[in-house]
Amino acid sequence: MKIKVIVHEAEEGGFWAEVPAIPGCATQGETFEELLANLYEAVEGCLAVDVEPTSGEGHPRTIEIAV
Repeated sequence: MKIKVIVHEAEEGGFWAEVPAIPGCATQGETFEELLANLYEAVEGCLAVDVEPTSGEGHPRTIEIAV
């Protein structure tokens, strides 16, 4: 899977990045190499899914997922 990432230079030094395809998924690093390592960890964490069923007896099943 390939995911596009937008990398920004931080005003205070270092870098930060966001993943537009995964709202809220962002990370930072003092060096580009550290940012890249943190990106893999951030994307993995953002894609982890926690499924919680909601009540809905007699109706189509509705679930909430956290990504």
